[in-house]
Amino acid sequence: MNRRRLLIQLLGLGAAGVATPSFARGSLAGRSFAGRQGGLRDKAKPFEPLLGPIPLPTDGLTAAQQRHHYARIAIQDKLVVPKGYRSDLVLSWGDSLGSGRFGFNNDYLAFQPLTANRGVLTVNFEYISAKSWCAGFEEVMGFSLPFRALIDELSRRGGSVDVSSLPAGDGLLSSLMPVARAALMDLGIGVATIERNAQGRWLHQSGELDRRITGLSGWKKAEEQLRTTGPAAAVFRRQQRMGYNDGLGDRVIGTFANCAGGQTPWGTVLSAEENFQNQVVEAVFADGSSPPPADCPFRFDGKRLEGLGNPFGMAGNKYGWMVEIDPLKPNQPPVKHTWLGRFRHEAVAVRARRDEPLVVYSGCDRYGGHLYRFVGTAPIQDPQDPANSQLLENGRLEVAKLQPDGTGSWIPLLTTTAVAPLAPSHFERFGYDQPTLVPHSDRNRAGAEKIRSDAELASYRNRFQTLGDLYRGSGDEQMGAILIDAHLAANAVGASPMARPEDTELDPRTGDLLITFTSGGADAGGRADPALFHGPSGQPEWPYGWVMRLQDQPGNPQVPGGTFSWRMVATGGLPWEGGMGFANPDNLAIDQSWNIWMVTDRSTTNSELDVFGNNSCWLFPAKGVSAGKALLFATGPMESELCGPCFDQTESTLFLAVQHPGEDYGVHQRGDQEFQAFQLRDRGNQLFSQLRQVPLGSNWPSGLPGRLPRPGVVAITRIDGAALLG
Repeated sequence: MNRRRLLIQLLGLGAAGVATPSFARGSLAGRSFAGRQGGLRDKAKPFEPLLGPIPLPTDGLTAAQQRHHYARIAIQDKLVVPKGYRSDLVLSWGDSLGSGRFGFNNDYLAFQPLTANRGVLTVNFEYISAKSWCAGFEEVMGFSLPFRALIDELSRRGGSVDVSSLPAGDGLLSSLMPVARAALMDLGIGVATIERNAQGRWLHQSGELDRRITGLSGWKKAEEQLRTTGPAAAVFRRQQRMGYNDGLGDRVIGTFANCAGGQTPWGTVLSAEENFQNQVVEAVFADGSSPPPADCPFRFDGKRLEGLGNPFGMAGNKYGWMVEIDPLKPNQPPVKHTWLGRFRHEAVAVRARRDEPLVVYSGCDRYGGHLYRFVGTAPIQDPQDPANSQLLENGRLEVAKLQPDGTGSWIPLLTTTAVAPLAPSHFERFGYDQPTLVPHSDRNRAGAEKIRSDAELASYRNRFQTLGDLYRGSGDEQMGAILIDAHLAANAVGASPMARPEDTELDPRTGDLLITFTSGGADAGGRADPALFHGPSGQPEWPYGWVMRLQDQPGNPQVPGGTFSWRMVATGGLPWEGGMGFANPDNLAIDQSWNIWMVTDRSTTNSELDVFGNNSCWLFPAKGVSAGKALLFATGPMESELCGPCFDQTESTLFLAVQHPGEDYGVHQRGDQEFQAFQLRDRGNQLFSQLRQVPLGSNWPSGLPGRLPRPGVVAITRIDGAALLG
């Protein structure tokens, strides 16, 4: 039965009474799941799990109770936590922070203790949700920007503009430049001092460590420019180049698109630049240089804000890196370590063992993206030595190739590595017409070429036998060009295309690398390998995601490559279809008791995923009767994503970033809602119908109707002050 017909039956309406094919507006006195716990409390569980919007194997309800409880529910615009817990807002967009303000769309979080009740939070600010950013800007900042005038003028000029082509007196500049500056000031990285008061609540207390690194750091003050290390710095310093020269040499203005991250054992934080391609040119030439900013013009229509690098002449090849920052050294500029590669970074995990080389894992969050590891040159003497940052400046970047039998190998991205892209016929066996993207065969052109047949592939390999044949220069300049174009270089050597790897975490108990893959599928840029990523019954399209365990061998500085084994240990999806009840796993965190915490990032604009409700936080206990099971710990506000789980030093606090509440519909107005209808199955596999009431837009964190939504960071604690899972 389709969703429209089911909705008509549940509401008792005729076809003429439904406002749209997929939902109807109105009021329903439905049962709210928010704040409700399971009916059969298992005292052995570490907390009382929430009841989500769908039946779960762990919800503690019988089949009959599931049919009764889930028949009619109402979603709430709240951050919902289990009974006995509370959540407190610590910081939100616009709060004063250092010399600037707390940015927009907070993502990764890292906590570093200073004393028993004081510490610093390092926070990533990823991107601008234009609708809610524009709607709330004046209220939050205390001044207005000419959004409407800019939208109208850009529309008259075709929707986009290359700022460098405008004459100095062009009237568009008076509205465009303030908006572009404000947006970049709301991106980047922040460091905030927080304290726990006598009531056990964490509050921001301005301190000398408070700091903002924005998308424009160094634009006006050269001493604030970011440094670069590794071979790509040689590319940046080149005077003779195929492409654009920003005149800054190996220095960089700002950082943006800061999504995931990780902490090093020596106390620094690594911040991952992910979707930089929306703001600067991603494609590069064979020498690693970037096309001009004109190739990524400024665009703004009130819904999307893109090309922010264009007005400031930013070179695209300087973004998409891993950035290191020391939260305890506010006067030390951040560093972009180019040996870790340039791609859409969405993960980082650091393996630092005495007498072994430093190893850093990262993933590229795109359909067909890859898993990478950096292997340092020198062995580690002391994992906590601050001098270990220098170990990121020399080494080797490798990319993973997985086999369906659970084995795999690392392919080094070196000039001598053979060109051997995955053949288009590989995808044809699964019924897909999926071209392979490789560096363009016209090496005077930037970007990719699509190889559509095995014959074209053979011709390509005949022309280019190694990566050294594809990239120009010698020594560091040639190696730097490969690192700058890491994604296409990885495609060229036959790395496995993956299902959007979004996080990498090392399990301290086993040493395994845990990897979240948020979604199988494809777009114009690539497709996850269906031989590796498929549903529980072998479905080649599975949009719900997985968690993988990878057992790696130590890296060897003298011998490139290496081997590993892998297996899937958790699968997203509906329980009656073989999934565990969550959709689209994203960030992970592992506590001192080896419990695994996971947050999700399902698209709120994909109706196929609506059944899973709001994004959420889950716990996989390490021991006890619930070991390995998915327990629902928290659900987010409307149209939001929960990000960056991390803990204080006693693990009595879970910090979470609430990102982009109200991103789709903006400010929630009283009565603005829709009804959704679903066919669900109870634990006895009996089919039943659900009618769901869903608010449109958000008022989080205030919760007051008509108030604007704001991204922010919360601290979740037990009301009795005990450990989170005490």
